[in-house]
Amino acid sequence: MRIDELLGRGGPSISFEFFPPKTDAGFGQLFSAIEELRPLQPSYVSVTYGAGGSTRQKTVQLVERIQNELGIRSMAHLTCVGHTAEEIGGILDELWKSGIRNVLALRGDPPAGQSQFVATPGGFGYANELVKFVKSRHDFCIGVAGYPEGHPQCLNRTRDLEHLKAKVDAGGCFVITQLFFDNAEFYRFRDEARAMGIKAPIIAGIMPITNVSQIKRFVSMCGAKIPHRLLRKLESVESDPEKVHQTGVEYAAMQCADLLFNDVDGVHFYTLNKSKATVGVVERLKRQ
Repeated sequence: MRIDELLGRGGPSISFEFFPPKTDAGFGQLFSAIEELRPLQPSYVSVTYGAGGSTRQKTVQLVERIQNELGIRSMAHLTCVGHTAEEIGGILDELWKSGIRNVLALRGDPPAGQSQFVATPGGFGYANELVKFVKSRHDFCIGVAGYPEGHPQCLNRTRDLEHLKAKVDAGGCFVITQLFFDNAEFYRFRDEARAMGIKAPIIAGIMPITNVSQIKRFVSMCGAKIPHRLLRKLESVESDPEKVHQTGVEYAAMQCADLLFNDVDGVHFYTLNKSKATVGVVERLKRQ
């Protein structure tokens, strides 16, 4: 089933993001996490795509296995980085033949060592171009990315929303946001998107914090901010992994409860291929 056909049916969606592991042990951990998350009955899961297409085959194989063997609806990430249109067309054909009907179309980050994105000759320079191409190749349901606090490389939020509208107008069916920790930023982003005429469902991206140095690195790359009160709390317990985990799960559960109360279209958990924190968040939500 296409993801856009299930959004809005029976309440907000819940979904999980995974990445293709580099080792056999990593795959073992991933599938253990999937089995532990399965009872939460996700609406769908997504699988990321490495820089420069470095995990192309693993991504394709993983979404096929999760959907066709485990029976969980899967979405493949796809980026412009390092590929010509012909190569991307081949990937889309392979996904379609395998029964995958959902794709998250992204421009992608510059490869390691490069500060600016440079389009591959014969490829695409912008996500809206990729969305248009995906739509023309097969009848995929296409997700696109949104940035509540603005894309790190965008000049201002209005221009960022203009880029989002271009992606939706090109064929984007729903939006998944970058991670954020201040719900006010999400609500402002959602209101401004609606005012600009973006009607597609907007799904909130949530990452439960389990490691302080790791989350500082993530936010420095993606442009998100950690609220001062949360940052002080995390730094005060940084030397105690269990307290960091507890703090992160409690905060994410509070975020999600507020988002659900305010009619979010869905919540997408960035799991980092682990299950404990996400399960903890959802269990807390069920008790509320």
